[in-house]
Amino acid sequence: MPQGISVRIASWNVNSVRQRLAPLLAFLREAAPDVLCLQELKCETAAFPRAEIEDAGYNALVHGQKTFNGVAILSRRPIEEAVIGLPGMAEDVQSRYLEALVTTETGGVLRIASIYAPNGNPVDSPKYPYKLAFMTALTARAAELLRLEEATALIGDYNIIPDARDVYDPPAWTQDALFKPESRAAFQRLINLGYIDALRAVSDDPGLYTFWDYQAGAWPKNNGLRIDHLLLSSRAADRLVRVEIAKNMRDGEKPSDHVPIYADLDL
Repeated sequence: MPQGISVRIASWNVNSVRQRLAPLLAFLREAAPDVLCLQELKCETAAFPRAEIEDAGYNALVHGQKTFNGVAILSRRPIEEAVIGLPGMAEDVQSRYLEALVTTETGGVLRIASIYAPNGNPVDSPKYPYKLAFMTALTARAAELLRLEEATALIGDYNIIPDARDVYDPPAWTQDALFKPESRAAFQRLINLGYIDALRAVSDDPGLYTFWDYQAGAWPKNNGLRIDHLLLSSRAADRLVRVEIAKNMRDGEKPSDHVPIYADLDL
């Protein structure tokens, strides 16, 4: 890892961890994140490939679900103070939130959450109110975490396009749950609490996407979206060194439709 960097955190919606095990292990080997948050595992906790992950040098905290959803936190260091499930959503049976405390090799402490927010489509179904309810509960939890005055990272697939520069064709998405004004406002409320969108802290460029659909040649046409986000508390953002999107992971055999995004912090 480059000099002056003590921790690399990453997020990746793998879209089935068992199908993407080979590229996942390659990413762990090549990018060497200290902490990697995974989303959309699509397997129960017991079916998670824990042995392979541990052989790669990582501890794994897993909140799985059969066929759908599922989140995990992989860490080179011990994982402490696990929170399984989003506080405020006690009756939610979907596995979408996992939180833990990790300590860096240099003694820094980072609280990190792996988030897989609901898609919300179609908007005229119960799925959209559920999406907004999840974001309301997430905002309440995010506010609680700020009061702890720790370096905090809320990272994952938010299923929200924050701005027109984050989608290849904004007019085509105005009625989609990912780009509806209420969804974007929910994301902005997290920013208003004091969280920093790590990518936008280092670049204002358009076209910095993390997702390309499998359909209609989206990847070769670069018809992408930015829906995977690293939100940092000020204590973490003050130590931000760089942010990268691992676009190369969209190539290869049977890739996920998302790619990893990671940040280097000097904690």
